[in-house]
Amino acid sequence: MQLNILQKALMVCKENEVFNMQFEILVKKAQKGDGEAFIQLISEYELTLYRTAKRLGLKDVDIADLIQDTVLTAFEKINTLKEVKYFNTWICRILLNNCYSFMKQHKRIVPLESKHVLSHRDNLQLELDDALNTLDEKYRIALTLYYVNGLTTKEIGEVLHEPEGTIKSRISRAKKELKNTYYMEGASLL
Repeated sequence: MQLNILQKALMVCKENEVFNMQFEILVKKAQKGDGEAFIQLISEYELTLYRTAKRLGLKDVDIADLIQDTVLTAFEKINTLKEVKYFNTWICRILLNNCYSFMKQHKRIVPLESKHVLSHRDNLQLELDDALNTLDEKYRIALTLYYVNGLTTKEIGEVLHEPEGTIKSRISRAKKELKNTYYMEGASLL
């Protein structure tokens, strides 16, 4: 039985290695001007980019424009990417820079009333967004990059130009703050 589990784990590792090799080949092709390879890369990261921008509290219309700007910038500057394994980190940094510029230029106004009936899933998403929005921006960004984008603490540090230890602390503090705030609220309602 343990051998079967080990075999499955080994297969998963090999599949990941194959995926990483294919991914690196796509990045290298895109760097050489292969538009189809670039489109494949973007299709892999489209949802990740959307989720990242959404966690910053932006509207879908604005997110679409920001992602379009990000993709255009990435296409124009992909040859400046030095290490293909950092494509995810690199494109997320471009998106975050675009989002920050946009947020500075436009003051966000959140409508107080909504005439839409929300599903349970929508309510959960809104609750998560509300919870994340209570955090300081530096904590919210660290959590989003870690849990939504799947970046390592080292990669987040590179994206944000912060030491890895700082990122680990921010993630830990953010989780503790969310736990203390929302666990206590839930307990007081019972």
